[in-house]
Amino acid sequence: MPIRFIPDETRIPFMRLARIGFPLSLAAMAVSLVLFFAVGLNLGIDFKGGTLIEVQTKTAEADLGGIRQTLESLGLGDVEVQGFGTPNDVLIRIATQPGGDAAQQAAVTKVQQTLGAEDYTYRRVEVVGPRVAGDLAWTGTISVLTTMVGVLLYIWFRFEWQFAIGAIATLVHDVVLTIGFFAIVQLDFNLSSIAAILTIVGYSLNDTVVVFDRIREILRRYKQMSITEVIDVATNQTLSRTVLTSLTTLIALFALFFFGGEVIRSFTAAMIWGVFIGTYSSIFIGGPILIYFNLRPAAAQTPDSAPAKA
Repeated sequence: MPIRFIPDETRIPFMRLARIGFPLSLAAMAVSLVLFFAVGLNLGIDFKGGTLIEVQTKTAEADLGGIRQTLESLGLGDVEVQGFGTPNDVLIRIATQPGGDAAQQAAVTKVQQTLGAEDYTYRRVEVVGPRVAGDLAWTGTISVLTTMVGVLLYIWFRFEWQFAIGAIATLVHDVVLTIGFFAIVQLDFNLSSIAAILTIVGYSLNDTVVVFDRIREILRRYKQMSITEVIDVATNQTLSRTVLTSLTTLIALFALFFFGGEVIRSFTAAMIWGVFIGTYSSIFIGGPILIYFNLRPAAAQTPDSAPAKA
């Protein structure tokens, strides 16, 4: 017999639980926005710029992990180490140091003294500006907003306008709480963090659309069932799929978090958080939005109303 982690016929009153979860989510979003403006994000080299040092090892192949571990112990903040070109070419990026040009030059000197001259040749040292300039950040913001409008129009056309509002609400919820997560834990916020946020948006939207599709199916089959019951039945019927998808994703993410190294730790930490809140929002944010906007205003409960089989 196949193993079932979630029973087939669950009867969890999700919308009753949402009476507690929905206000808590609104409060968490408010706290996230306050932290974003009051504390701010720990911007990485991608946004602040810094100093670039190009070195070449005199050995056959550069030990990127060893170099990274050595430089992280210097306390210089965000340090990026990556290979390029041949196996013994290495690019080292150091975040802008507080204290102006003198502090930046001192950081370069510290790196050179730590690595030494016996095993490395220093080919160039230069100051680099942020890879994400103000105009690019603005363009990226416009692109994200345009994408959300596109999602809104598509789901409105594919389902109904209430579903579109619910989907956008879940996306805004997930993005705001992820920003709050970065503000609290002060992980480096860089280009990989942006990629994590976009991935979370896709994951959450996919999960939400699955639940919405089942809600629409039950709405068509049982005309007299109240919208609250419809959402509870649809969520219970898709619960196994939701939990197993999230669980298998989290297994892979935790493996990357603990064994993938510092380079992708910021990305995987954000993704782990995003899987949790994406699963949560597809149940406790999207559903209450449908009820609030009166998806089925004239529904009346009848004795013969029965939930659809999965």
